[in-house]
Amino acid sequence: MEIKISTKQILQVLYVVSWIIFIGLCIEAGGFIFNAFYKLVINPNATNLWEQVNLTELFKHDHGYFFVEILLISIAAVMKACLFYLIVKILHNKKLNMSQPFNKEVGRFVFNISYLALGIGLFSFWGIKYANWFIKQGVQMPDIQQLHLAGADVWIFMGVTLFVVAQIFKRGIEIQSENELTI
Repeated sequence: MEIKISTKQILQVLYVVSWIIFIGLCIEAGGFIFNAFYKLVINPNATNLWEQVNLTELFKHDHGYFFVEILLISIAAVMKACLFYLIVKILHNKKLNMSQPFNKEVGRFVFNISYLALGIGLFSFWGIKYANWFIKQGVQMPDIQQLHLAGADVWIFMGVTLFVVAQIFKRGIEIQSENELTI
């Protein structure tokens, strides 16, 4: 007995999975931002940030450097949440028209996620470089995985790849609209 899974079923599963990831990323980004604000403004003696990320040594070293590192982590986290928001939005609005896949909405979607992926990669890369600079200064820092900055090179690669795909979509939209005008 052969089980056939349709594209519609796969898209429904991806929609649910995207929602779960989106909610998790929103919680992660909000947790970093709230706990950083809490440490900077309300209780400077708090030891750990979100998910046991301990940047106490960096905070003791310099509050400004601490703020910049948290800002880089938070920007990357918010951009990840935005990326999955776009995915949830396009799946929810059912803008994926399989009979005419090259439409402006999908083209804009691919461009936006390529920019977001590239941005995530760049901010993660800067956060990694910044953390490595602190380590060279003698400040004890958590590893990059704990800071949620790992994989910057993969994000940059994905951003460039999606940008190429977006250019192909742009050309496909142009060809499709030219064909519609000639009929």
